Amino acid sequence: MKPAMETAAEENTEQSQERKGCFECCIKCLGGIPYASLVATILCFSGVTLFCDCGHVALAGTVVILEQHFSTNTSDHTLLSEVIQLMQYIIYGIASFFLYGIILLAEGFYTTSAVKELHGEFKTTACGRCISGVFVFLTYVLGVAWLGVFGFSAVPMFMFYNIWSTCEVIKSPQTNGTTGVEQICVDIRQYGIIPWNAFPGKIYGSTLENICSTNEFYLSYHLFIVACAGAGATVIALLIYMMATTYNYAVLKFKSREDCCTKF
Repeated sequence: MKPAMETAAEENTEQSQERKGCFECCIKCLGGIPYASLVATILCFSGVTLFCDCGHVALAGTVVILEQHFSTNTSDHTLLSEVIQLMQYIIYGIASFFLYGIILLAEGFYTTSAVKELHGEFKTTACGRCISGVFVFLTYVLGVAWLGVFGFSAVPMFMFYNIWSTCEVIKSPQTNGTTGVEQICVDIRQYGIIPWNAFPGKIYGSTLENICSTNEFYLSYHLFIVACAGAGATVIALLIYMMATTYNYAVLKFKSREDCCTKF
């Protein structure tokens, strides 16, 4: 029989090897995570959520402001209400972009070279390379599309900013000391969202200042800002996706060569 001290030493050695093996396994697993795609997915989910939720509520608040203050006749803004309702439905469709983000994250896991090394010899097929190339193409197209969404979301923010800045001019002491406060106005018809025959169309002086103090205006203005920021975050996420998918496709093409013997 072995002495108790030798038995205890062997048990400690085995436990140390087990701990070391578990540690190395964890390091390999962490090394196989596509961090770029993971960060892009988190950023994409956050940006799309902000854009969809805030944009939907802000559009509803915009309709309320127009109906109560700038276009009292329903027939004058019927078309605008229909367009805004259509835009809200489009926002519902944009929410499905979450699915594409999940697909890109899965593609990042399966094409990361570190993950391939965990499963032995690297092998790829023409079909796999073709699918990876399709993801590269779709990501670039969606990146351009979201860049347009980002620019479009800045338009209502710019409009609300002009109204807010006019209210700040009215509130300023220099303006209050003059007699032309009631001559300062905002004509919403110049933006083309309501027709020129809409009544009243333009708001003057203290009435405009009161509009800027309403909850609808304050909430819609800030929600448009957040929605624009969400669209910008989604554009940044797609830029990261572009780099990740392009790199993954390049790795697949490089390792598919018969004379390739280099491991990344």
